[in-house]
Amino acid sequence: MRICFWGVRGSIPSPQSPAQIKSKISSILERITPADLESPQTRERFLADLPPWLFGTVGGNTPCIQVESDEQRQFILDAGSGIRELGIALSRARKKPKELHLFFSHLHWDHIQGLPFFGPAYDPSVTMHFYSPHKTMEPALKQQMHPPCFPITMDSMSAQKHFHVLTEPVVIGDMHVYYKQMNHPGSSYSYMLTDGKKRFIYATDTELSPNDFIRNDENAAFFGGADILVIDAQYTLGEAIEKYNWGHSAFSLAVDFASNWGISKLYLFHHDPTYDDKKLFGILQSARWYIEHSAIKGLEVLLATEGMEITL
Repeated sequence: MRICFWGVRGSIPSPQSPAQIKSKISSILERITPADLESPQTRERFLADLPPWLFGTVGGNTPCIQVESDEQRQFILDAGSGIRELGIALSRARKKPKELHLFFSHLHWDHIQGLPFFGPAYDPSVTMHFYSPHKTMEPALKQQMHPPCFPITMDSMSAQKHFHVLTEPVVIGDMHVYYKQMNHPGSSYSYMLTDGKKRFIYATDTELSPNDFIRNDENAAFFGGADILVIDAQYTLGEAIEKYNWGHSAFSLAVDFASNWGISKLYLFHHDPTYDDKKLFGILQSARWYIEHSAIKGLEVLLATEGMEITL
């Protein structure tokens, strides 16, 4: 199973501003010494030693994750603005996939807004399957592609389109896809994908509550012992308290949740659009400090960033 992050922000796309880029360049120039410029090797070593918030960026696109099964079937989780870049990558692949399975956590705009710009949707040789437990999925996707909001309608997408309202888990090739309702305004659904060997969970847009920690059969079957959990960790704890009932979680609660269910790797996701790279990597450091100074064992925490690729 291969997992690639194409969009990791929440709420609205948030590209870096010219001022932020200038600030990064200034910070890098302040750190450099003549010895760092002596050879290509010293330059590369200097760059490799820079803090991650300076060398690179978390990314500003809204949610989209690609999961490729061992059979090379393509699963797409949400269609935020990141799906545009995924479409470009798929169109450039040596073997272009002809069947795509797109699962929506929910229908808030930051999770569907990229679909009109997804290149493969305009290829008549492609078949696209859309899945969600939300019965309004099809009309919602069509309404965003309608004048005066958009110049063309979804009928202009020449790919073959099939809409599936989920009422039970689905099996697609070697992959089983399960879903679970989470705590979010209007209801959001997490997805668990498993090929029988590994389990990957995508749980965006959720405000974790005591019910999520209850050790019942339903929770244990879905979350217990998963290999990877990608979860909404939009806020610091203080901001989560201020924004109670907004439908998003604090990174510290995400750590507690992953520990509670014996999850191996936790990826903090759905980053707040007002948080810059330095703050986000600071949150990652805080999450790791919290794990180190608590009784939590066997949990690795990472920051979801655009372009990150995982083999599971």
